[in-house]
Amino acid sequence: MVTNQIYIALLIVVLTIIAVSFFLFSKKNRSKSLTPLAGIAFALVIAGIIFGENQWIGYGLIGTGVVLAIIDIFIKTNR
Repeated sequence: MVTNQIYIALLIVVLTIIAVSFFLFSKKNRSKSLTPLAGIAFALVIAGIIFGENQWIGYGLIGTGVVLAIIDIFIKTNR
């Protein structure tokens, strides 16, 4: 691996740990949990970043994740 890829991988791991700890230890907003559709969108965006070497796959995964996130936002606002 190139050193830039190592730094990016470490950054993603650290940000994931921070996000998980924030969601686990946050007691104020327990009612606002991550929906399954938003979780899939988040996973697709992360997968798009990881598989970014092939532009078609990377951009496709990121675009699909963003579209799913927008759909989730519309579903939440209509409730």
